[in-house]
Amino acid sequence: MKNALSGLGARSRSPVKLSRAELVTTRLPEGEDCPLIVEPRVEGLDLVTWAREHRDWVEAELARVGGLMLRGFRMEGVDGFADFVRATCGEPLTYTERSSPREVVKDQVYTSTSHPSDQEIFPHTEQSYNLTFPQRIYFHCVTAPTVAGATPITSTRRILRELPRELVQRFVTRGYRYVRNFGDGLGLSWQEAFQTQDPAEVERYCRGSEIDFQWLGQGRLRTSQRRPCVARHPTTGELVWFNHATFFHVSTLPEDVTTQLRALYAEDALPNNTFYGDGAPIEPEVLERLRAAYRDGRVAVPWQAGDVLLLDNLLMAHGRQPFKGERKVVVAMADPRRWADVVFEGPLPD
Repeated sequence: MKNALSGLGARSRSPVKLSRAELVTTRLPEGEDCPLIVEPRVEGLDLVTWAREHRDWVEAELARVGGLMLRGFRMEGVDGFADFVRATCGEPLTYTERSSPREVVKDQVYTSTSHPSDQEIFPHTEQSYNLTFPQRIYFHCVTAPTVAGATPITSTRRILRELPRELVQRFVTRGYRYVRNFGDGLGLSWQEAFQTQDPAEVERYCRGSEIDFQWLGQGRLRTSQRRPCVARHPTTGELVWFNHATFFHVSTLPEDVTTQLRALYAEDALPNNTFYGDGAPIEPEVLERLRAAYRDGRVAVPWQAGDVLLLDNLLMAHGRQPFKGERKVVVAMADPRRWADVVFEGPLPD
């Protein structure tokens, strides 16, 4: 017997408008407050059509919870995923000022970060080091791994609440500085990071993006940019911990990798490293406290093929578990925001 809702979204002689509650169920992972898992009540519910018709609800829940896991919907592969981005936000964004290797799949949908499968990717907020960054990031599981490989998320509101007030105020006042070195054979080349072969184009980008740059000879480039650490969410007005100060610090890498890199390079010559905004080193105990705040609040929902995870990039950091088996997760970004519009300069409220 054909399901009465199997043709939802297509033409019908007698269209029936059903409420959101009649079409989907929602639940939270046991013992957690995110992400909100949204599942259709009936087989064959088209994700793009449903999202377009319930966009206001999606936006409200995303601001409230920070992340939505959409599971069990019908969606037409990568094309449908790109259409879902458009239905909920607008055109997917181009990946600029790159810090990790990705390949375009289609329509500004990218492969997830290439990284050895036996290593984790530490939680981070996407492109918070850019002057313009995406407020939304989307993930779609094409092929689920055999073991682990989830995309853990961490609330940046929770991180901010759990960090000592004095520590947060220190970073509000001083910001942090991100230093990159290109051309030594480790990490991305400047050509890949800036998507150009022209040094003059790199210089134009840096000048327009408040990035100091220095050519060191033999194709080597050093960049340095001071960025804020705390933002005010444009919809909720809440303060959030939004930066790459922890993620890009050399000590956040596996211990053996950190030791090898520090044996080869000075602190300001490492492929990636961070400092306080004035260039002073960040104390080891501070970095340990920051890493603990990211890790303590992680929530990981195992991937199922066809899943779509939508995150508010200001409200949720994301990472990746190690995994076994084939894993294919594609990524899109949308809703550009400027640091100038969300930066919090303090002092912190009582």
